[in-house]
Amino acid sequence: MGFEPPQRLVRALGESYGDTAAGDWLAGLPALTEQALAATGRAPVVERVAAPGGRSSLVLLVRGADGTPAALKLAPSGAAPGLEQAALAHWNGWGAVRLLDPADGGRSVEDALLLERLHPEVSLRSLPEAKALLEAAGTVRRLWVDPPAGHGFETVTERTGRRVDAMRAAASDPALEPMVTAALAAREELVADSPETLLLHGNFRQSKVLAGERAPWLTVGPEPLVGERAYDLARLVRDRVEDLIASPAGAATARRRVKKLADSLDVDQQRLHGWTLFRAVESGTRALAAGRRQEGEVTLEFAGWL
Repeated sequence: MGFEPPQRLVRALGESYGDTAAGDWLAGLPALTEQALAATGRAPVVERVAAPGGRSSLVLLVRGADGTPAALKLAPSGAAPGLEQAALAHWNGWGAVRLLDPADGGRSVEDALLLERLHPEVSLRSLPEAKALLEAAGTVRRLWVDPPAGHGFETVTERTGRRVDAMRAAASDPALEPMVTAALAAREELVADSPETLLLHGNFRQSKVLAGERAPWLTVGPEPLVGERAYDLARLVRDRVEDLIASPAGAATARRRVKKLADSLDVDQQRLHGWTLFRAVESGTRALAAGRRQEGEVTLEFAGWL
């Protein structure tokens, strides 16, 4: 296939899997793409790569022989595309992008998802902040449903537990130790008494909500897990963090966001505050460890406000 993966994806895959494994997967993309296109039974043609794209997968905008637009998402097995497929199938288009079934004679290909076409260039980040948060709240509430019976999704406790050791290692820096200790203490208290076991998006934020035809706004790119709503909402609290940092009222705005989102979605404010702290500290220390210093410092400055 005559396309180049976005450099953002190339860098992110190298951070996640190592340059060798990432290079091997990228080298196999042309064959995987051909296989996935042929397997749909729709004889689609590739129009272009969605760019800048995400950090975990390649999305190709395609069009079937009948003119139907679609998106073909290709992801390494480490990104758990099977779990994403299971979550999208369970939501069945309710608040989320819809899976497209292969046409007659087609079949599914492992690590490839055929999705309805949204507008990748128009996310909630294109709206003014207040309107974006309102639309985001309305979208994410649709996703919070009981998980399917016999599901294979991990829990919030399991996912966050896998990140504890790396955070403790970051605490060897005396400047980070108080913040990391507070974040880990908040997690321990939260997982000891979790009030809900709902299906969550896992990485919900404004850039994960795109404009659509079937509905004004639909979410994409879930990293699904089960647990409480406050965990899912915590990432949204720090959206547009660069703008918050640049504002003299950034700290007060961040704290108001916690209250406003908690009130609008009937989520316990203290639990949302705790998960927001944990997720910000975890993300910030992970960014520093990966060499993304500016991102890490900005995220940790936000965490310090909490």
